[in-house]
Amino acid sequence: MSGDLRSAALDMLFAQDLPIGLALLDSDLRYCAINATLARANGLEVAAHLGRSVVDVLPQAAHDLIPLLRGVLETGRPHHFQIDAEVPSLPGVASEWDASYLPVKDDQGQVAGVLVRAANRSQERADERLRRARQESDQRLRRVLDNLFVFVGVLSPDGRVQEANRAPLDAGGFTLEQIRGREFWLTPWWTHDPLLVDWLKDAAARVARGETVRRDVVVRMAGDTRMDIDFMMAPLRDDQGRVTHLIPSGIDISARRESERALARSEDRFRRAFEGATIGMGLIDTDGRIQLANESLARMFGYTRDELAGKAVHDLVPTRQREAHHGHVGSFMRQPALRYMAKRQELYALRRDGTEIAVEIGLNPMPDSDGQQVLATVNDVTERRAAQSQIERALQEKTALLNEVHHRVKNNLQVISSLLSLQARHADDRVRDALRDSQSRVHSMSLLHQLLYERSDFSALEMGTYLRRLIQLLRDTYLGQSPQIDLLVETPQDLPWRMELQRAIPCGLVVTELVTNAIKHAFPDGRTGQIRVRLGGTALGEVGSPPAATGGVGDHDRLAEADPPWLEVVDDGVGLPPGMAPGQGRSLGLQLLPLLADQCGARLGMESQAGTRARLTWCRDAVGEAHA
Repeated sequence: MSGDLRSAALDMLFAQDLPIGLALLDSDLRYCAINATLARANGLEVAAHLGRSVVDVLPQAAHDLIPLLRGVLETGRPHHFQIDAEVPSLPGVASEWDASYLPVKDDQGQVAGVLVRAANRSQERADERLRRARQESDQRLRRVLDNLFVFVGVLSPDGRVQEANRAPLDAGGFTLEQIRGREFWLTPWWTHDPLLVDWLKDAAARVARGETVRRDVVVRMAGDTRMDIDFMMAPLRDDQGRVTHLIPSGIDISARRESERALARSEDRFRRAFEGATIGMGLIDTDGRIQLANESLARMFGYTRDELAGKAVHDLVPTRQREAHHGHVGSFMRQPALRYMAKRQELYALRRDGTEIAVEIGLNPMPDSDGQQVLATVNDVTERRAAQSQIERALQEKTALLNEVHHRVKNNLQVISSLLSLQARHADDRVRDALRDSQSRVHSMSLLHQLLYERSDFSALEMGTYLRRLIQLLRDTYLGQSPQIDLLVETPQDLPWRMELQRAIPCGLVVTELVTNAIKHAFPDGRTGQIRVRLGGTALGEVGSPPAATGGVGDHDRLAEADPPWLEVVDDGVGLPPGMAPGQGRSLGLQLLPLLADQCGARLGMESQAGTRARLTWCRDAVGEAHA
């Protein structure tokens, strides 16, 4: 009977890949025919159903299905129903089925079998969810690829373009439709280079045979520009291992290439500077061995560059210093810093022939992926140290000579002073006073040379000390033990008041003349009084010369704001006679004052009010200009 049922039309129907499951059962509920859709749902091949009963194929669902099928056979009426049943394809899961059982009658009108139409709604929904998930995944992948500036394409095994992401298409200035179906090596990216076209054609053939190729290439982009990419083409295989597609991909490496070129240029500049340096340079590793040496270093030590490579730096140190040198190198490698090793020590190096040279060594840490490295710069300073020693000896000799000169000048002035003193013993009072004034002037100059000799500083004189000693000499010369007149010196305590030698001498003579004149004429008839010598203003450095380094440009600004340096001699005596001014009168001292003031670079002013005040003022502009 089953043979009668299976007509050619039914065979054609069951052979179709329909979305719904179909099966034909005979009166014994055995499978006469089944399509692939229902066979897959049942979890068996089509051939595994034929001739077997429903109970054999669907043992878990048979107790629900058999009564329904028997009912159709017995009544001859179709039956439509929904049921939850477990099938072998989904063990342990009750699937929702939508089924129809239709009676199949023979030529006599008797029910000879059942036509089953069944749809696994649970499976359909699962398949739909899977389909949507795959579609969303494909869309996400497409969006990701389209927003990445990487080339990803799909080629057929013969190398024709099927798919490509958007970024390289946009960069190339064309669309997918313009290149789809074309041979990949003939697309606009590659045709600027015939050799590259040939390589890509050969590469596609190799990848179709299962190889993977990769190399850096230059592609053409919109506007006939060029881009460096890291290109790769790999095969895509199916479950049986057959190559179904070729997958080309590329990553923009233009920035990396430019970095590599910049690094190469930098390395070239470094090497040329390294090789062309006139001082010795060597690269030292963490073990204290020379990795690289320039020609200057090799020539300095009497080796070739190849002989220095790999040599321990300790071998270039004199034997007496090697033990300490090991400690220095180890300490430096543990805490590397830009510095001089053995700072403030005289360093010596050992040449190949055993001679020693004086050197200066600079150390510059250069961390590396292989460990700590140090760039050492070595400078042969043997000749410089010899010249420096010669200069120091010459300076010592010059210092000794200047010391002797000032000592002799002081002695000669003391001899002159003694001669004046001897001559004054046999002279009348008027001559004696003139000789004593001259002796005071000689004392002021002699004292200056004595201080220079005592302090061995010939650049300038500290005026506070000088004036105190000078006033003491004048007190001894003119006043003796007399308490009639007080002589006081007031000098600033915060800053030293220094004056260069050529100005200090006339300045001392001015003070001598002013104090002497005050002693003689300010206090007649036995009057008592006071004479004060005062220093004031802001004396930055040496008066009339560039100040000592106390802060740079800021000193000039402070000098412009502060009072200029000044020196004054003040007494509370009877004052000057009416109409008398410096440079006038018969007194030699008064006649000398303007000239001496001009020689020391100051302006002299005198006023008489409740005594006499004479002031030397150094012009702010002159001092500031010298300072600047």
